[in-house]
Amino acid sequence: QVQVAESGGGLVQTGGSLRLSCAVSGRTFDSYTMGWFRQTPGKEREFVAAIDWSGGIINRADSVGRFTISRDNAKNTVYLQMNNLKPEDTALYYCAAAIRILGTASSDPRGYGYWGQGTQVTVSS
Repeated sequence: QVQVAESGGGLVQTGGSLRLSCAVSGRTFDSYTMGWFRQTPGKEREFVAAIDWSGGIINRADSVGRFTISRDNAKNTVYLQMNNLKPEDTALYYCAAAIRILGTASSDPRGYGYWGQGTQVTVSS
């Protein structure tokens, strides 16, 4: 059974940094795209960043230069380094593992079949 577990959320001030981690167990990690999404109450889940098996990366436009996704295949872990955080980044952040092996990075949540419970990020102004 595939399990996805996020950690690293918290409360920071505007301009601060956080690094989210996501550990995956239950299947081969290095052959699958991993993604980060976020959601605020009353809104749809939105894409943040994704990294595929070859290291290909895509980011949401307003996070370029601030958020960096990376993966450590030896540790079965994907990271999201978030710098220069803004109040509008406040959300529940989810990590997700893609369904299809050796796929390219995607922002479409329908391509991800395994989701964690989320970790809360709160940025105070």
